[in-house]
Amino acid sequence: MNLVSVRIITDNLDSMIEFYERITGMSAERLAPVFAELRYPSCTLAIGHTSTAALFNNAARPAHNQTAIFEWIVDDVDAEYQRLRSFVNEWEQEPTLMPWGNKSILFRDPDGNLINFFTPATDDAIERSRTQ
Repeated sequence: MNLVSVRIITDNLDSMIEFYERITGMSAERLAPVFAELRYPSCTLAIGHTSTAALFNNAARPAHNQTAIFEWIVDDVDAEYQRLRSFVNEWEQEPTLMPWGNKSILFRDPDGNLINFFTPATDDAIERSRTQ
């Protein structure tokens, strides 16, 4: 089994696509007017307009996430923090060393989804990242 995609359902499709393109530097592929994908080496982030929720029995509701965190490993979390400060509006955490050895920043996308950019900072965390 292999996790291949995470999908966000949103009322704000264009602004969400632009936000994720800007924070990650990746271009989205618009597969339909109501759907786009940003393909990363490890997984695809799909973003669908609320109208696509009907295809899934309306089980997904936009801007209701309170539990999931979207995470990216980055080369230098401090540099990313400086780069993102000019346009990220909602910060949950400035660069912080976590108990498991990653240095992290936490912020929110336009729909309130939590995002973590992190860099392995301790020897154990660096070693774990090599095996992922």
